[in-house]
Amino acid sequence: MTNDAHRLNRAFWDERVPIYVGSGFYDVEGFKAGRISLGPDEVRDLGDVRGKRLVHLQCHFGLDTLLWARLGAEVSGLDFSEPAIDAARMLARQADIDALFVQGDVYDAPALLGRDFDIVYTGVGALCWLPDIDRWAKVVADLLLPGGELYLVEFHPAIWGMEPNAVTGVPEVRYDYFTRPGGERVAVEGSYAQTDAATAHNETVEWNHDLGSAVTALIRAGMEIRELREADASYTQRFPFMVQGDDGHWRAPPDRPNLPMMYTLRAVKQITSLNYRELLYDERGLPLGGGDFSLTDVKPALKR
Repeated sequence: MTNDAHRLNRAFWDERVPIYVGSGFYDVEGFKAGRISLGPDEVRDLGDVRGKRLVHLQCHFGLDTLLWARLGAEVSGLDFSEPAIDAARMLARQADIDALFVQGDVYDAPALLGRDFDIVYTGVGALCWLPDIDRWAKVVADLLLPGGELYLVEFHPAIWGMEPNAVTGVPEVRYDYFTRPGGERVAVEGSYAQTDAATAHNETVEWNHDLGSAVTALIRAGMEIRELREADASYTQRFPFMVQGDDGHWRAPPDRPNLPMMYTLRAVKQITSLNYRELLYDERGLPLGGGDFSLTDVKPALKR
């Protein structure tokens, strides 16, 4: 990311952290009261996370990170916004939840976090802030234990470059599907969490990553794609004609054509003869469990 893009994007997110934390969209008070707002598909897909080490990349102010902790995961969160990480740490203290939050660039995550994880969780408006999808995929693979899983829920790249017509609300293509290397400059006042919020830092630089690029980058990084699922529903009202269902998600009404709004991508770090030792020995090189191991001990990890 160029220094100018990094500066603009940091200013944009830093300014909006108090808006997000205080908004009804995120309902922090509801979270403190015990509300679990993760999507039902996410909870079902990842199953029992108790005792698993989960890292949330681009974790924002940590709300979803802490929700995974409530479900029993040992969580870490990383974000490039210092105010966001400060808010995440404060929220963890207020909710009395044990979590590690680190401020830094996602490309530096392996060095900043210094450990391996069972699950890398990310998405919902995360990838568009990253210029290099191949480098991101390498970070994901480096963070995972062999057999560990990437769980990515993201807005669909097909609608990333669309905006509603100011009069009709009909989606119109405004930006390239295949973003040029320098990124796309986007100007947005306010926030999706509070559209009438007064904001001064409104310009960003973003990158749309098509599905082919994301999948190919992960394969090149040594990940095995287990599932790619597209959906016609969104967590937010992307266009004014969308209606909210009983599940809280937004869709096109029956009298309008549907669109791919989001996707879920699940991938597993392949176990090889070069990395299986990571499953058998701790950071000091001592055998896990204090005994002798063979390659057959790795087999349970293949079922993750």
